[in-house]
Amino acid sequence: MDLLQIPRIVDISAVRTDVTLEELDRIVDAAKTYKFICAFAMPCFTRLLVEKLADEPEVMVGGVVGFPSGADTTFIKTATAKEMMSIGVNELDMVINVGALKSRNYNLVRDDIKAVVDAANGMPVKSILEIAYLTDDEIKRGAELAVQAGVTYVKTGTGWGPRPTTVDTIKLIKSTIGDAALIKAAGGVRTLDDLLSMVDAGCNRFGIGMGSIMNILEEAYRRSGVPMPQMQHHA
Repeated sequence: MDLLQIPRIVDISAVRTDVTLEELDRIVDAAKTYKFICAFAMPCFTRLLVEKLADEPEVMVGGVVGFPSGADTTFIKTATAKEMMSIGVNELDMVINVGALKSRNYNLVRDDIKAVVDAANGMPVKSILEIAYLTDDEIKRGAELAVQAGVTYVKTGTGWGPRPTTVDTIKLIKSTIGDAALIKAAGGVRTLDDLLSMVDAGCNRFGIGMGSIMNILEEAYRRSGVPMPQMQHHA
């Protein structure tokens, strides 16, 4: 792939507990400078992110739902989805009910996801499996349930879990769902080679924090022999 097009498959994210408004501004500057396809903040800052990126049509804004535990009630998840949509987001990333999946309560898992898909009314929904807490069999079943619920993407994690996404994770999900949904990797994508290996394995999108994606971009520009543009500050 064209290494300089990597931002067009990366959702730049600021979804840690301790993200400050200063970091959010850096996310905005990076999104505008390098044209990341989407930007994410925690729900309390999502409206501000939408406002700051309103003049940048190439960059979407995403909203997180049930983040990071996935243990909210379905009512709260659908209410959050509707609030995020009213704020002006373009996509929704929701955490599935991990405890229900591990308890083999598959109807609850599927219905919980489907309720958000239905509330999204056609807006793309990415279901976050949170693979750090799952066995391979649970990852496969979670991916299948998400596809049955109508998601656009199966996403690996929030980035909060204790175990990173690997190429093997992507291969496992791809072998399970084929082309029934797209795949997004988040959590543990630290290097350009990580990213490229996951693309080869069938990954379509990535969720990456500011520090890691800037390192990845620096390497991409270095290998391409092109000077990396300096990040511009946007008031």
